[in-house]
Amino acid sequence: LCKGPQHMSETHQTLLDLLAVEPLEVDLFRGSGQGGETSTRIFGGQVIGQALAAAYGTVPDRLCHSLHAYFIRPGDPEIPVIYQVDRARDGGSFTTRRVVAIQHGKQILNMSASFHNPEDGWEHYHPMPDVEGPENIKDRTELRAEHVDKLPEKHREDFLRPRPIDVREIAPRDFLEPEPADDRNHLWFRMKEAAGCTPQMQHCLLAYASDMNLLGSSLRPHGLTWFKGEVMSASLDHAMWFHGIPQFQDWHLYTMDSPWAGGGRGFNRGAIYDRAGTLIASTAQEGLVRPIKPRT
Repeated sequence: LCKGPQHMSETHQTLLDLLAVEPLEVDLFRGSGQGGETSTRIFGGQVIGQALAAAYGTVPDRLCHSLHAYFIRPGDPEIPVIYQVDRARDGGSFTTRRVVAIQHGKQILNMSASFHNPEDGWEHYHPMPDVEGPENIKDRTELRAEHVDKLPEKHREDFLRPRPIDVREIAPRDFLEPEPADDRNHLWFRMKEAAGCTPQMQHCLLAYASDMNLLGSSLRPHGLTWFKGEVMSASLDHAMWFHGIPQFQDWHLYTMDSPWAGGGRGFNRGAIYDRAGTLIASTAQEGLVRPIKPRT
């Protein structure tokens, strides 16, 4: 699925291995729960990326153009995830798959994905925002190292753990005491080791990364982050539309906003552009943003 650098770091190889799900039987696949962005639970983007990889295991000749997923239960990183693919439809132009992710005998995610033969047609897209490029922006590893002393000792090791995606936020907020900010936010991201990956793996990598920072858009206007201990947050669903084939070894701009929050939920949108300004993918996600009541 990838012909990346000969000497790849363990962190990047782990992600590629995570997304290369193992076939067990016809339409049945297994993915590891470990690795990725977090160590205490399975990162939502990891389950989406693996579910898409499982669907691709049954669609050899078409590329995904959209997926719609619901997160049902938290993922347990200590055990594998089983992915069951239902071949809903193989049509003349479109192929549809339903994927159920299972742990402990229960669904943790279900996803529908649609695949399409390339066709010619009218084209347009909104232009990429005019923002600062990634070259002179600190990456998240540097930013975290600058703030780690503010965290309790028990969280520091995981906070600084190497992660596979290079992320550079254009206007990063303070991790612990952020000021209220505009819901619109931008970041650059890439994984240089994606060079040589197939279009299918490029889609899986972008699906994995698309869950990063998106839910945080709905926290920005309220001066909240996950580290403050004032909000219970979790992704509830995730939708993604692929408009092209990413080359994720190169920089992509992820521009996000949150037009609404209420009732303990926040709605978030995203657009992903390549460095040339072409719109490569669009995302949408609703998440739980429930206030944590102080103990009395």
